[in-house]
Amino acid sequence: MATILLVTDSPELEEELASTLDADEHTLYALREGREVRAVAQEIQPDVVILDSQIGSMGGIAVCIDLRLEADAGRLEPTRIILLLDRRADVFTARRSGADGYLVKPLNLLMLSDAVETVLDGNLFLDNSYRPLDGSRAVEEASTLVADGK
Repeated sequence: MATILLVTDSPELEEELASTLDADEHTLYALREGREVRAVAQEIQPDVVILDSQIGSMGGIAVCIDLRLEADAGRLEPTRIILLLDRRADVFTARRSGADGYLVKPLNLLMLSDAVETVLDGNLFLDNSYRPLDGSRAVEEASTLVADGK
């Protein structure tokens, strides 16, 4: 059983995430302000923190960097972090922030479950669903469609 801290100021997203992450398998906590994450993380020591990219006055990437700096300084236990990104352009910053995983919205809730399990196992989870097909694969698939008369 993992302890998960959900951080979003969207009640709808919080409800979606909570329903996806089965309460029988995980202990869930929720926050709506990025500025509160450090203190709560120190208190509950979550196994995973899920950060929405837009949360009040301190966004998810800033919170991720803050948690990483505090852990590096020895003032906070290291924790796994998953970022929920609003757009593909945020991927570069998410990678630089030290997050253990990220998903680009709109969320695929099955991928969210996979992301949580992946980072709990100590691995990185990178959402590649937004990427275009590999050029050679795209040409091969296009050739197959042409050959099939489609």
